[in-house]
Amino acid sequence: MENPTSTHVLLEDTDRRERAKARLYVLFQVFGWGAFLAMQIVYSFFLSIGDAGKRDPWLVYSIAVLIVTVGILLTHGARPWIEKWNWKHLDWRPLVLRVLALAAVLGAVWIVGTFGYLYGILRLPWLHTSYPLPVALVVSWINCACMMVCWLGLYFFYHLFDRLNRSEIERLRLATTVKESELRALKSQVNPHFIFNSLNSLRALIDEDPARARQSVTQLSNLLRYSLQSSHLEAVPFENELQIVNDYLALEQVRHEERLRVRLDVAPETLTMPVPPMLLQTLVENAVKYGIATRPEGGEIAIIARCRGGALSIRVTNPGSLDAAVTPAQAASTGVGLRNAADRLRLLFGERATLELRAEAPALVVAEAVLPLRVARA
Repeated sequence: MENPTSTHVLLEDTDRRERAKARLYVLFQVFGWGAFLAMQIVYSFFLSIGDAGKRDPWLVYSIAVLIVTVGILLTHGARPWIEKWNWKHLDWRPLVLRVLALAAVLGAVWIVGTFGYLYGILRLPWLHTSYPLPVALVVSWINCACMMVCWLGLYFFYHLFDRLNRSEIERLRLATTVKESELRALKSQVNPHFIFNSLNSLRALIDEDPARARQSVTQLSNLLRYSLQSSHLEAVPFENELQIVNDYLALEQVRHEERLRVRLDVAPETLTMPVPPMLLQTLVENAVKYGIATRPEGGEIAIIARCRGGALSIRVTNPGSLDAAVTPAQAASTGVGLRNAADRLRLLFGERATLELRAEAPALVVAEAVLPLRVARA
């Protein structure tokens, strides 16, 4: 189902782009034709030769304004036809002949309109004795057609560039949508996973210790609330992750009792660093499941967080080895949570974030997530 908020934002963005394009079109028309008018005036007053200079200067100025006005009307009037013929969506190769043909037609209309008005309606005398009127018509038509080729070339170049730009934006928007869909799918896998494990821990307490069972229900409700509240977020403060992990470990200690020991070694500056929700919980759950539950003597889980080298390092250690034997049921699920977390980091940060599971000292396994600090702060 489409998000109404994103649809509203998309519509606003489209309207804003259309208004910006309209303003840019008016700006180019005004400045472009204004520059052409200035050239016409300079040519008429300072560069004319022969008998044409005998005319009234105001008449010469009016002729220049007339020429530019007709050009503006023709170019502006051609836009609805270009839209109707759907030329703006064509590639440049099929556009070339169409642009040349349209420029020739517009140039002819331009010359017929100005010359017809000046020498047909106003009946001004032809003062250019150096060359006849038919030659002037042909030369002027070629000049006007070249002007129209330049105008149409700039017009279609802008729309071709805008189309490529919009295609890139759509590609990025589609990639973002795919990323968000993958993140939602990964988060939906995380939540049932830890809820199932928490319920298993709680079930053993109901008959043995009702008071502690009530406390465990409260801790489980905290987990559920946190899961719901953070499901739509890409990042939460690391301190929040620590609090919810404490509730999770309290539930696990119901099952493992003194077999599960916890050590926190967290630098204060890391508490405000944003991290993906449920990331730490996934690392800790993996450590409990494969480092404590499989060992009769249990062991210690350490959570170590540091900011160093422009990155936030989160390490969770547990006793054991990577090649330790596991039951068939455990083997079927080994690594699913960590792969899930690694995929989420990849979607959020690309190659700038890593998640590694490795063996360090004898009988010690380390799961370490490294997040870029600049990306996390942003």
